Amino acid sequence: MLERSHLMVVREIEREGSLTGAANKLFLTQSAISHTIKKIEQNLGMNLWIREGRSLKLTQAGQYLLAVANRILPQLDYAEERLRQYAQGERGELRIGMECHPCYQWLLKLVSPILSAWPDVEVDVKQKFQFGGLGALFGYEIDLLVTPDPLYKPGLHYEPVFDYEQVLVVNRSHRLAKAKFIEPEDVASEVLITYPVSVERLDIYNQFLAPAGISPKRHRPIETTDIMLQMVASGRGITALPRWLVEEYGSKLDVVPVSLGKQGIHKHIFLGIREADIDIDYLRAFVELARQLHNSNE
Repeated sequence: MLERSHLMVVREIEREGSLTGAANKLFLTQSAISHTIKKIEQNLGMNLWIREGRSLKLTQAGQYLLAVANRILPQLDYAEERLRQYAQGERGELRIGMECHPCYQWLLKLVSPILSAWPDVEVDVKQKFQFGGLGALFGYEIDLLVTPDPLYKPGLHYEPVFDYEQVLVVNRSHRLAKAKFIEPEDVASEVLITYPVSVERLDIYNQFLAPAGISPKRHRPIETTDIMLQMVASGRGITALPRWLVEEYGSKLDVVPVSLGKQGIHKHIFLGIREADIDIDYLRAFVELARQLHNSNE
C-alpha cells in the first residue's frame, strides 16, 4: 500500500538527484531511504528506478508515481495547513497568482482593504506564477488566479471582474501619438517592448501582428512595467498595455495610448478559483471588492 512517506521519497529523489540529497531533505539516513525504496518496489512488484552510474533514473512506472506525488502532496499540505488554521482559530491564507503582469498595481489597491476587513486572513502574492498559474491553482499552490486568458477546466470557476482595452503606448512626440488607431504595418519599423513571455501569449502579436503577417523591427523583453514605460517615454521603443494603466501613468510620464486597429483589442480580467473553494467567505469578499474598486475608478 502506498503511503505519504513513499510519495515524498519519490519526489525528493527526483528533486535532489541522489539518495544523499533526498535523505538530507527528509531528515533521514541514506540507509532509511534505500530501505524505503526496496519496500515500495517490493509492495508494487516492479522497479521504479534503474541505476545509471551513481544516479537513479525513474522507469515509466516511476514517472507515473512521481506525477501522482506532485499532484497529491501539495493537496495534503494544503489540507493540513487549513486544518491547523481552524484548530488555532485562524481563518486561512489567500495566495494570489498573477497571469496579468500590469495588474500588479491594481492588485496592490486591494490588499490593504482585504487585510483591514479580514485581520485573521493572511495574503500572499505569488509572483513566480505570473505567466502560468493554472497548474499552481490545480496544485493548491495558490488559491486565486488573476488572468486575462481563462482556460476553462473541470473543477475551476472564473469570475469576471472588469473589461479593458489593450492599447499601443508611445511617446507623446512619436509619429503615431495623434493617430486615432494604428494598423499592423505601423509597427514594422518599431522596437516593440514586451514582458518576457512567448509571443503566442502576447495580445499584440496573436490578435494584431501575426494575423497580418507583420513583425516589429526588433522585439525587446523587459520584466518591469515601470522600466517599460520609462523606455517608451524616452523614445526607446513602443509597448502594449491596458488603457487604464497608461492613463494612470500619463500624468507622470510623457506617454499616450493609441488603439490597436479600428475596433481596438478588448479584453477582460477574470479571477480563477477552484470550484471547491467558491463558498469561502474571504474569497468571495475579494471578488466583490475587486469589482467595487474598478467600478469606483470608472
